[in-house]
Amino acid sequence: MQLRYRQQVTAAGVSVVALALTLGACSSSSSSSPPAGSSGSASSSSSGGAKLSGTLNGSGSTFQLTFQQEAIAAFKSIQPNMTVNYGGGGSGKGRTDLAAGTVNFAGSDSPIPAKEESGFTGKTILYFPVIIGPITMAYNLSGVSNLKLTPATIAGIFSGKIKTWNDPAIKADNSGVSLPSTAITLAVRSDSSGTTANFTEFLVDAVGSAWSLGSSSTIKWPSSARAASGNPGVAQVVKSTPGAIGYVDYSTAKASGLSVASVKNKDGSFVAPSPASATAAADSVTPKSDLTFAAVWQGGATAYPITYQSWDLVNAKQPTANDAAMLKAYLGYLLGDGQKLLEQIGLAPLPTSLDQQAVAQLDKITS
Repeated sequence: MQLRYRQQVTAAGVSVVALALTLGACSSSSSSSPPAGSSGSASSSSSGGAKLSGTLNGSGSTFQLTFQQEAIAAFKSIQPNMTVNYGGGGSGKGRTDLAAGTVNFAGSDSPIPAKEESGFTGKTILYFPVIIGPITMAYNLSGVSNLKLTPATIAGIFSGKIKTWNDPAIKADNSGVSLPSTAITLAVRSDSSGTTANFTEFLVDAVGSAWSLGSSSTIKWPSSARAASGNPGVAQVVKSTPGAIGYVDYSTAKASGLSVASVKNKDGSFVAPSPASATAAADSVTPKSDLTFAAVWQGGATAYPITYQSWDLVNAKQPTANDAAMLKAYLGYLLGDGQKLLEQIGLAPLPTSLDQQAVAQLDKITS
């Protein structure tokens, strides 16, 4: 399947797999250590070789935040003299920080959009995909535990056309379910967000012209929507607001104890979000040569249709040999043993073939 660049992403951060986007010139990867990720093997030559000392800073994607926190803590036992810091702030912030040179890596859920490319002039940016995961339709509706939603109904809700929970469109998706007349409150992102970019790309792909708000890191939502920063902020709005629905990454929704809807996929099946259904979606993607791809709206009977991905972006040319070595060690860990941490926090490891390509790309980081 032909994959497209997403329009926007929230800022960058430390993450996983390797993907090379060259704003000037980009080429394919060189050979490296064996695959990790979903295959379960570790790229130990990258993460567990010579002992290193220094600090890496990253920022960006809040989708990656829990994974980064878990990975940083575990990585300390491998490289005790290295310090890795990761702040969220959204994919847009991460990319801005990387362009300004204030971080070593950026976490982003989308490739660099065209309007930001000038900030990276003269630099080759490598994309390392690190995680796959579902964007849930998290909701707060007393007495309704198994909500089902079609893409067309989701588009109607988030465009503000469907205003109450007993709307005929929602009732048609949930035959036999007693739905209240409660008003719908939209919970959306206030920051520049890769979650927003991927969620709206799903709507563009799934319903076409029936979705009129476009796809971007920021969207002009209906004026009644309640906006919050980061996935945790949106989850809190949903949790505290009866009748609310929001788009929240699965690990955050799960940690917040939110109810999530099953969504009708491309093959016509209603599928619940989970690491397994996200992996089923990712198995269908064909990445570009720079390892960019879109996991939303992929085929497959068990594929969750609002699955997205996140990369760690780095400059191929590092200022010192030590910086290059530290990035290779940390990214190698994310693509190796770090992949084993994902399922326990509600995220999905990379497909083996994609992980292999990312690991091979580590050798492109030089000084």
